[in-house]
Amino acid sequence: MAKSKVLVVGGTGYIGRRIVRASLDQGHATYVLQRSEIGLDIEKLHLLLSFKKQGAHLVQGSFSDQQSLVEAVKKVDVVICTMSGVHFKSHNILMQLKLVDAIKEAGNVKRFLPSEFGMDPATMEHALAPGRETFDQKMIVRKAIEDAKIPFTYVSANCFAGYFVGSLSQLETLTPPKDKVRLYGDGNVKVVFMDEDDVATYAIKAIDDPRTLNKTLYLRPPENILSQRQLVEIWEKLSGKKLEKISIPGEDFLASMKGMDYVAQAGMGHFYHIFYEGCLTNFEIGEDGEEASDLYPEVKYTRMDEYLRIFL
Repeated sequence: MAKSKVLVVGGTGYIGRRIVRASLDQGHATYVLQRSEIGLDIEKLHLLLSFKKQGAHLVQGSFSDQQSLVEAVKKVDVVICTMSGVHFKSHNILMQLKLVDAIKEAGNVKRFLPSEFGMDPATMEHALAPGRETFDQKMIVRKAIEDAKIPFTYVSANCFAGYFVGSLSQLETLTPPKDKVRLYGDGNVKVVFMDEDDVATYAIKAIDDPRTLNKTLYLRPPENILSQRQLVEIWEKLSGKKLEKISIPGEDFLASMKGMDYVAQAGMGHFYHIFYEGCLTNFEIGEDGEEASDLYPEVKYTRMDEYLRIFL
């Protein structure tokens, strides 16, 4: 079967650039939307040109020009959107509704992967405000996709290692603490940690796979299902240094959110659901989902001890 042609929208972003590389590496004709909105952002332009050197096709388009989106979509079989959905960067989830309209008008797309790549929003109806805005908006996009009868795969990639592993899941840092580590509760709630390159590899594997059509692809490779405490122990073993552990009860964590700005409260709410409630692992994958490492055992995914070695 011929490999699908892929359009990546948001290809210069944190996950988007990895999706572009994975698509190229797996032999797909890869198109990247070059939005006029980048203006004088030279780093984004250089990244786009580097994709071109690697064999990607740059396609002009803008979210303020609907016809340009339709024309871009008509060039491909699969559309993957990786526009930012985190409050501390930009929060553009609902912009995807214009892309959904373009895909519907074009009428040729065999699969759409919207910008998800985190917690499964379908399991987060109870989420705390203001962070629940992310999940509510993703569900609005899902409804638009399904109402338009666009074939889809939703990717639930859980915790990106870059944000959660190097820091041992501490807030406000990306590197390991030197002396003390704060544990959420007893630190024993199971979490799923993913190397971002592996997220991209699994996502691209899924686009031509009939087993993932109109389903959620959960990234839960078994050796990366770890508690925060286990993550700390891995680092202690690698570094040869014990850290002082400070346990933060759930009620204290929630109380500390009061008075913080909107962005901080949104992020901390997500941390609460992950590390206190176990929202990534407290449900079984049903018939409307598949687990990535089961489907693609050939992928040699990065374990977290291997990931942490770079910080030594």
